[in-house]
Amino acid sequence: QVQLVESGGGLVQAGGSLRLSCAASGRGRTFTSYAMGWFRQAPGKEREFVAAISWSGGTTYYADSVKGRFIISRDNVKNTVYLQMNSLKPEDTAVYYCAADSLSSAVVTTRDDDYDYWGQGTRVTVSS
Repeated sequence: QVQLVESGGGLVQAGGSLRLSCAASGRGRTFTSYAMGWFRQAPGKEREFVAAISWSGGTTYYADSVKGRFIISRDNVKNTVYLQMNSLKPEDTAVYYCAADSLSSAVVTTRDDDYDYWGQGTRVTVSS
């Protein structure tokens, strides 16, 4: 069992940057047992994949809509995964969720069904 808590959301102007954090805690398996992902859900839309990272950080994958602007990383000592968001656009406005995949730590996946633990989300609003 792992608990995930996101932070770092807020209001930012278009072109600005934000850094989201997701802290993991819990008993049992270590943080490196999980591949981690970020998803987002905009108002009136379905949840969509943003980025994912393997247990070592050696493999990352991004949605086309954020590629070149967002960077996912993790600190396995601090049990935290990050999402650095640069050149933000109004269409990036959403609630951002981090998620943990306990079945495959080395392979990243874009499917939300493959993630079994989720945080409560942090809201990001980008003004034009």
